[in-house]
Amino acid sequence: MSSKNDYDVVIIGGGVVGTMVARELSRYRCRVLLTEAQNDLSMGASKANSGIIHGGYAEAPGSLRGRLCYPGRKAFPDLEDELQFGYRRTGSLVLALSRDDLPGLEDLARQGRENGLTDLEILTREQVLSREPEVNPQVAGALYCAGAGVASPYELAIALGENARANGVEILLNSEVTALELPQDTRGLMTLTVNTPGRTRRIRSRFVVNAAGLGAQEIALMAGDGEVQLTGRKGQYILFAKDTGKAIRHVLFQMPGPRGKGVLVTSTYHGNLMIGPDAQEAAGPGDTATDTRSIRDILERARLTTRAFNTKQFIRTFSGIRAVASTGDFIIRPSRIHPGLVHAAGIQSPGLTASPAITRLILEILADQGLAVGPAARPGDMNPDFEPRRRGIIQPKNLTMKQAMDLTKLEPGNPRRIVCRCEQVTEAEIVDALSRGLPVLTTDGVKRRTRAGMGWCQGSFCRSRVAEVIERCTGIEVPPGEDVEHSGITRVGKVDLLDL
Repeated sequence: MSSKNDYDVVIIGGGVVGTMVARELSRYRCRVLLTEAQNDLSMGASKANSGIIHGGYAEAPGSLRGRLCYPGRKAFPDLEDELQFGYRRTGSLVLALSRDDLPGLEDLARQGRENGLTDLEILTREQVLSREPEVNPQVAGALYCAGAGVASPYELAIALGENARANGVEILLNSEVTALELPQDTRGLMTLTVNTPGRTRRIRSRFVVNAAGLGAQEIALMAGDGEVQLTGRKGQYILFAKDTGKAIRHVLFQMPGPRGKGVLVTSTYHGNLMIGPDAQEAAGPGDTATDTRSIRDILERARLTTRAFNTKQFIRTFSGIRAVASTGDFIIRPSRIHPGLVHAAGIQSPGLTASPAITRLILEILADQGLAVGPAARPGDMNPDFEPRRRGIIQPKNLTMKQAMDLTKLEPGNPRRIVCRCEQVTEAEIVDALSRGLPVLTTDGVKRRTRAGMGWCQGSFCRSRVAEVIERCTGIEVPPGEDVEHSGITRVGKVDLLDL
């Protein structure tokens, strides 16, 4: 390119789709920039969702959601092998809680086969109870999908970003796009105004991928494109302590309704039991509070699936907002205003699962517009130094509490020192997380990478210890109360939940 501010592709948004596009483009000889308005990757819907890798049977055949879910799901074992972000196959069950629901299972199975699935089976009541003993004994049957699973969505986005950065992609955090100007000639460069810490940059690019989540509508409007219309739909969740997920072997769904797949019960990748979400219109992009009425409803609905959870083992509630397009489907296409602006908007469920297939479709669109990537690439267009592998940060440990407490007493600077006793996170893991090429300047950012602060005490023991390591390694003071848990967002806490 002719200037340091000229790029082949600028990606707006650091969620799972944006980081996956960045990582795929790093396979090629092109100059790529990813901008993210928040202080870290995965700060929107990618941070606060169920983490389910869906089967692909619940989406309408012919829709983008139906076409892309199953191909995306099949990519996850290889992604986990390369990036070590946290994925495992568990299988899923859609439960018919009465005989009246059984025809719905047949409909879902038929729909799944139309979407290409080959791993579906309808189970009898006896088969369900033998595979999932803690399920409601009144269950009448279930649709079993062998290939469904769970993943850690924020760790995936972070792993993708780290790998993209290691392969040459530039990543700007705390960098909001405030203007997008189109050239008169569609072959010219688009100009973006980006507010970065301390200055405003004017950046030009041949292509722009709009993966800005809830902000994708605003990005489209900057270009004069009013066809991307989004609303925020909030879902609230309840999370229980580590190892509570052992009570459940599969992802457990209820029969889906008009507003989604209903309340699910699952183990997270790291072994926490999780129930939710509900579905309600969000008051705005920052409406991530939880409320007692919604949490009570989630608890009551989850008990229709199983009673294998103890509210005394609750550790937190949280919510996420997914961007729902007016079309009800993903919006993945070039803008009709300028073909170099490619929208990846309305990525609601099953967006996490479909993200590898969404990325392939975006690269095909870019190739059709003249970028030498994907199907248009030749051997000389490939990045000869591309490294697909990224080493994971979290090292499995199984210490007793006494062993962990003894290691917390080691001197600061000792890599073996346990900083977070609940999740047994060592100083070495935190230092590793801080040295991956992306700035991590908050205890919340360390939490997403190492799980320090995600345990029973929710950071009351380790937060100041994590801040001390950050300050020692970076020389930057961590402001008190900077993490999301203590940001002033109203959330239903343990006392509130027990009162319910």
